[in-house]
Amino acid sequence: MLTSQRKQRILEQLAADGQVVSKTLSETFGVSEDTIRRDLRELSAEGLLQRVHGGALPASAAIAPFAERKTLALDSKRAIARRGAALIEPGQVVIIDGGTTTAELVACLPHSLELTVVTHSPSIALALADHPHIEVITIGGRLYKHSLVAVGAAAIAGIANVRADLFFMGVTGVHCEAGLSTGDYEESCVKRAFASRAAETVVLASAEKINTASRWVIGDVSLVNTLVVERSLEESLTAPFAARGIAIIRA
Repeated sequence: MLTSQRKQRILEQLAADGQVVSKTLSETFGVSEDTIRRDLRELSAEGLLQRVHGGALPASAAIAPFAERKTLALDSKRAIARRGAALIEPGQVVIIDGGTTTAELVACLPHSLELTVVTHSPSIALALADHPHIEVITIGGRLYKHSLVAVGAAAIAGIANVRADLFFMGVTGVHCEAGLSTGDYEESCVKRAFASRAAETVVLASAEKINTASRWVIGDVSLVNTLVVERSLEESLTAPFAARGIAIIRA
């Protein structure tokens, strides 16, 4: 079998099973584990999968530049955002992460809502500027242009002073075993810090994020209290999260 054929078979198995194990692939194709690891390295470099210890998981499609992600699964994001917005109660302190789904979330907030929003996203802050009853507190730091959010030591220091009711966390990958992940190290640190300062964490997850992984781990899925997904998502995909005690809300 040619290398290109073996790689294609690996991708097909990954799509079918949701993960591949290096040892099993080695036995299936009759090649060494070193050969399989090389295949996985090369496929990972092409952005076609995410390597993990002992094998690989599907790579998240949600790591494209912000402008491209704005149009990815837009209808799903809007439905999920509307359902997420319904979780917010007047008078709460709510952390809203940067991202395209959270941008849809703030668009759903009524102008009559009284709320305090904490965000490290300049675009989220600007979107709330004309809401007369929403106080906006911005967290500063170095602008990570890929996601248009502030990151770094200054952001982490500012987060330490927050005590919030809800945190709407943006992720690129949600996997029951591999955890919550994103494409940038500093961004993962900021998300983890925000989660530690909120009573509840909500993840708004369109289908392309479920059972995928990105390079940098935010934390275990136990950080999440509620997962909002689209109505059409197969129950078999959400059952492992529900078994971990995470509330599943379908939009």
